Amino acid sequence: MGKLEEEVLDKLNLPSHVAIIMDGNGRWAKKKGAARIYGHQNAITAVRESTELCAELGLKHLTLYAFSTENWGRPKSEVDGLMTLLVNTINGELPTLMKNKVRLSCIGDIAALPKNAQIKLEEAIATTADNDGLNLIVALNYSGRWEITQAVKKISTACMQGAIDPQSINIEIINSFLETKGIPDPELLIRTSGEMRISNFMLWQLAYTEIYITDVLWPDFRKADLLDALKAFQLRERRFGKVTD
Repeated sequence: MGKLEEEVLDKLNLPSHVAIIMDGNGRWAKKKGAARIYGHQNAITAVRESTELCAELGLKHLTLYAFSTENWGRPKSEVDGLMTLLVNTINGELPTLMKNKVRLSCIGDIAALPKNAQIKLEEAIATTADNDGLNLIVALNYSGRWEITQAVKKISTACMQGAIDPQSINIEIINSFLETKGIPDPELLIRTSGEMRISNFMLWQLAYTEIYITDVLWPDFRKADLLDALKAFQLRERRFGKVTD
């Protein structure tokens, strides 16, 4: 990170958890006259640079929305290509993760992914488990409504088994049944490509998250763009529904 970047960022006011909706791969590819999968293939640099900068700055958690439960509705060729790309990317990025002491983890219905993708994910998670730097959380086959539905089912079962008194259910108990158990809510959500929606992402966790929208398409997103988002975050006044003097 350059000297200017060191000067403009307040190291005491950095978010501990940044989440990114990585949008615009298809439009980027269309501009190039190529198939959508070409956009996904060229998005790896954006993932690498975002991860490296978060690790350099000492952030604790970075969540990337990689594949939603709704994405299965895309053309089969694109989905198959995405799954192949996922496996290849995990293999190719492991040295970079290890170098930066990044720990990989996942949220979502991983069991529904193709078996080879599950195996590579499990291997990468195990390989990086002892890294003590950034926690890179990849949301795969994930959606906010799916996550909340799963939590409700688990809490209902616990209530029927007598492990939880229904009258005692509170925010903390609900948090403990979510995919993000033990992980703080994102302070900053970044969405690329200019779209003004959260697309069924972390519906519970984003209650008071600061949202930053950029017109940059995800394959073009670089460290400088992430730095702009962090600088914008530091200009926000976070009141959490209260008022300030």
